[in-house]
Amino acid sequence: MFVHRGFPSDISGQVALTIGNFDGVHLGHRALLARLVAAAKARGQSSAVLTFEPHPREFFAKDASPARISTLREKLERIAAEGVERVFVCRFDRRFAAISAEDFIDRVLVERLKTAHLIVGDDFCFGASRRGNFALLQKAGDMKGFQVEAMPGVMMGGDRRVSSSAIRSLLGEGRLDCAARLLGRPFSIDGRVVHGMKRGRDLGFATTNIRLRGGKSPLFGVFAVEVGGVGDRVFRGVANLGFRPSVDSDPRPLLETHVFDFSGDLYGCRLKVCFLCKIRDEIRFAELENLKARIAEDVASAKRFFKHSI
Repeated sequence: MFVHRGFPSDISGQVALTIGNFDGVHLGHRALLARLVAAAKARGQSSAVLTFEPHPREFFAKDASPARISTLREKLERIAAEGVERVFVCRFDRRFAAISAEDFIDRVLVERLKTAHLIVGDDFCFGASRRGNFALLQKAGDMKGFQVEAMPGVMMGGDRRVSSSAIRSLLGEGRLDCAARLLGRPFSIDGRVVHGMKRGRDLGFATTNIRLRGGKSPLFGVFAVEVGGVGDRVFRGVANLGFRPSVDSDPRPLLETHVFDFSGDLYGCRLKVCFLCKIRDEIRFAELENLKARIAEDVASAKRFFKHSI
């Protein structure tokens, strides 16, 4: 898959395009991408996604914006896995936010991206003040020679729409199994292992440490997890995602994972930590001995979870 930062000066051939933030690339996104790839193949066009960085809600209200389900890197990897040929990553800044819906159609869809077929969600809005909608796209398509197709939302259980906001809510509530059903996989965090203060090792539970990009997370607490990225094996473990109030309260969240049955140096490795079950919320302990005892209980709880999940 080709990733374009911005819009290339020239595009050969016609493009079947979809547009969105695709945070998490959940089952609804995957259904849309599958439809896009099939439509592109049937028409002899290249399949492409237009997405934005930063997320528009981060641009308009950074402090109030929701935590991302996936980083840009994770999002691109998952879009590529769906068979999409190109992704255009558009920088969402003040200039882009001010483009009217009509100018977006003329300057972006028609002139820059050579859009021949456009598939969007049935609630898609665009342009300054979000004044553009599906009806405007259809009218413009009839005039400018591109087809427009609406993709209805994907429902789970008949009454829950698959959406990034619903997944964030479930993660925040600790309902990891429900979130996994909407995602089509367990929620995970990818990141490179960095050096910490070695407090876990002093407590008898060495950990790998991953800093969260953006400083936000859709969930916090202690979890039973699986860890990938260590060769071809998947390890089990227990992870704390939070601010370590018992040790040195830090405004930046840290993901600390104690990996079972592993000894070695993982510094610099890129790991994937999959969250399978929430054990408890993060708690502040006045004494480190109490913290050590609770970590031992957490390890036991995680191991019980894995024993019963076989």
